[in-house]
Amino acid sequence: MDAASSPPPFAGLRRTYEGQPLREADLAAEPVAQFATWFAEAIEAGLPEPNAMVLATSSAGGRPTARTVLLKGHDQEGFVFYTNYESRKGRDLTENPRACLVFPWHPMRRQVRVEGTVVRLPREESAAYFHSRPYGSRIGAWASRQSAVVRSREELDERYGRLAERWPEDPPLPDFWGGFRVVPSEVEFWQGQIDRMHDRLRYRRTGDSWVVERLAP
Repeated sequence: MDAASSPPPFAGLRRTYEGQPLREADLAAEPVAQFATWFAEAIEAGLPEPNAMVLATSSAGGRPTARTVLLKGHDQEGFVFYTNYESRKGRDLTENPRACLVFPWHPMRRQVRVEGTVVRLPREESAAYFHSRPYGSRIGAWASRQSAVVRSREELDERYGRLAERWPEDPPLPDFWGGFRVVPSEVEFWQGQIDRMHDRLRYRRTGDSWVVERLAP
């Protein structure tokens, strides 16, 4: 087979998207309630890491970056995750407190996208979560200067060992570690449909209420 007749390199990755229609009448009155419904369905469907989300940030100079983090809570105030405040994402959010989240629930042919402002959680709220974590994760939070260059894996392991000796039972909450809350201004629910005629319904905050808009796929 010559190059002219070869199939495109991504031909084998093509998929059809056939899901239940997503109609305006199906939605909850506000986006966090709708998210809770879809999130529960993702858990029930057995999706691996249904709380994994892509977090996109930008520096004060406009340099974007994205990574996967874990959602640790959601309520009427927003979507919560925890991190090292001195990491790249922590620095970005200090300089430019806006973010976008994406929940890529591919097996269900669904996606949720959240845009909003970002605020730090009160220290007591971060402390309550920190002390609920396994001991090893708490030592790890101290041991890792997240996003900093390290000379070797051995350097990390040695630091972890020293800190475990220092706090054999209950390490305290680091000053540089805690939670962020993404306070949504827009939340879009995407449901795949056949022929790429996907359903996209977006909640957009206007004052103290939400409007729902259908977007072209």
